[in-house]
Amino acid sequence: MIQTWTRSLAAQVIGLILTALLVAQAMTFVISWNEHSKALDSAAKSEFFSRARTLTRLVNEAAPPFRQQVLTASETGDSRFWITEWEAANAPAWRLEAVKQFARPLENYVDLVRVFEGGEAVAQIPNAKKVASSNHGEDWRTPFQELWALPQPVKYTYFDGARGYGMVVKLDDGRYLNLAFYMKKGSWWTSTSLRSLVLTALVLAVIGVLIGSRIARPLKSLAIAAEALGRGENLPPLEEKGPEEIRRTAAAFNQMQARLHRFIDDRTKMLAAIGHDLRTPLTSLRLRTEFVKDEQIQQKMQATIEELQSMTEAAIAFARGESTEEETRPIQLEALVGSICDDQEDLGNPVTFVRAAKITYRCRPDGLRRAVRNIVENAVRYGGEAKVTILQTKATVDIVVEDRGPGIPEEMREKVFAPFFRLEASRNKQTGGIGLGLAIARAVARQHGGDIVFISKNIGMRTIISLPRHDNGDPERPLSKRTWNLRALVERARRGRRVKPVSP
Repeated sequence: MIQTWTRSLAAQVIGLILTALLVAQAMTFVISWNEHSKALDSAAKSEFFSRARTLTRLVNEAAPPFRQQVLTASETGDSRFWITEWEAANAPAWRLEAVKQFARPLENYVDLVRVFEGGEAVAQIPNAKKVASSNHGEDWRTPFQELWALPQPVKYTYFDGARGYGMVVKLDDGRYLNLAFYMKKGSWWTSTSLRSLVLTALVLAVIGVLIGSRIARPLKSLAIAAEALGRGENLPPLEEKGPEEIRRTAAAFNQMQARLHRFIDDRTKMLAAIGHDLRTPLTSLRLRTEFVKDEQIQQKMQATIEELQSMTEAAIAFARGESTEEETRPIQLEALVGSICDDQEDLGNPVTFVRAAKITYRCRPDGLRRAVRNIVENAVRYGGEAKVTILQTKATVDIVVEDRGPGIPEEMREKVFAPFFRLEASRNKQTGGIGLGLAIARAVARQHGGDIVFISKNIGMRTIISLPRHDNGDPERPLSKRTWNLRALVERARRGRRVKPVSP
């Protein structure tokens, strides 16, 4: 749930809207509930005094045999009436008597609300212990004349805090009419308010989804385009639509993409022009060496010129290889790697390819082919053999090349990616190239959003071209223990942790 909240913009918008709704409802309740309670209390008291006056007149005018019938017919779920021969002088004792009267079942009253809702008619009964302990020290009170306006003497009191009212009226015949009213415990949370809150929340949630989708859709397109641009793909400009902030973001991305492509094109053209311009003086130098009479000096000069020309052409090829002119398209990755290994085997090199399941991968095939070939050739040249494996994880596709050579010292593993850098000090082509193979391989891997890492073994080394996956891929086959160990090593190397040498 927390991951959904942190990852989804729509979920955050909905959550904030619902939180605002709950806070607004709570504030409204806090502000209005006190006034609402006061209004209900005043209305209940006014209605109670009005009924007390009416019953006093009826009971005074009714014949004694019919008085109890009048009282019984007038009782409701929250009121009780009875006549006593004596005056209740003790207010606490009268409160307990009122509790007993509320425990008495009604004869003629039907709670229509509860009946229609399917429940039983249940009267409000005050708690005897609570009534006995509350209103301590309060005695009888005399109401204002405006509230009573009858000649009969009257007094009243509260019980159970202010929820209950009690009155004692002296009738004309000397008896005493007792009236008790117990206010039902009101609830601010009803089924109607619940339905209203749920309906409001649903409407706001739908609005939140629409708002979140409207904001997230162009941001998602921007994220996809940025990822593709990082892999070196040529993309059409993003549509500049939506809110002002989104339009400005899309416009800034389009400008950045255009500037990057223009920068790469300008650099490639500049290097091509430099290479073209260098060919003329190199050719001139080669011609001048023909006039050197010392044959040994002549050969050294020609070798130097040839090396300069090779370095120039390699530098131009390296710059062109970093450009993004090649189209990105889906290929069968195991077929591409397998064909490279087959070509090496045809040349007599000890290269083994561990066949894997078919993997469809979106890349620039020529560039990736060149990178894999450089790594495999390095493994054969310096390690004596190459064993190539393709591993799949949830996030990456890893091309692992193993050899049995001396490996690369840990302090030199970053330097070997620098252009024209060689561990072997001489420039003899028989012992190595001119130092661009690994630089080109890493440039290609990073253009695809990946990288190259080295892992030492007890004998030899593993070189891993790690590429990001762009989909969920096919279900993976059960993996051997060795393959799982390779995966763990790749993950640790990718995170920059120190990896201990492992057995072959």
